[in-house]
Amino acid sequence: MIKAILTDIEGTTSSLSFVKDILFPYARACLADYVGAHRDNSEVRRCLDDVRAIAGAALTDAQVIEQLIRWIDEDRKITPLKALQGLIWEHGYKENAFQGHVYDDAANQLRAWQQRGLRLFVYSSGSVYAQKLIFGHTAFGNLTSLFAGYFDTTVGGKREADSYRKIALAINVPPQDILFLSDIKEELDAATTAGMQTVWLVRDGAIDTHAAHRQVRDFNVIEV
Repeated sequence: MIKAILTDIEGTTSSLSFVKDILFPYARACLADYVGAHRDNSEVRRCLDDVRAIAGAALTDAQVIEQLIRWIDEDRKITPLKALQGLIWEHGYKENAFQGHVYDDAANQLRAWQQRGLRLFVYSSGSVYAQKLIFGHTAFGNLTSLFAGYFDTTVGGKREADSYRKIALAINVPPQDILFLSDIKEELDAATTAGMQTVWLVRDGAIDTHAAHRQVRDFNVIEV
């Protein structure tokens, strides 16, 4: 019996192109100016120091920015990069540079599931802060109250089964009673290894009825 739903964001609740074509380029373009203007902010300073620790070198701020841009170009899932991107995206939302994208079917079903008493959680490679920004600035209004909790890479990699075990323990729900939604096979494999149930979102392309995980086009056909 499903008691909780854990969902990915990119390609699942939200358009992959929104993240790839809008959020990432915006953060890359604004990174140097944002760090320069907020270098005395404690959160920004902590991110810069974390980059130095990961690089294992006493990098200047300019070198840290160069490293961060390399990681963006390589699509690296590194915690201080994700945290800094979240801060930059917050600025973009406040400036109305863009609006968080959520599919109609996802917004409607998430609301319906919550009203039925299911607990909803998010697990994304983007920082928790960035996750809340997406769901907090949508065409459907602020959706953050739908979720009982958020998880990012601080709990572990999304293709590692132990990450899903940790989430199950954190929310106090047995893995077999959790349904994980994602568009990435390797993430679904890891969740299955941890004992969770899974559904594979295929927003584009043909549905494979013989896939390792049940594939669906959208949230409307997910039976819980």
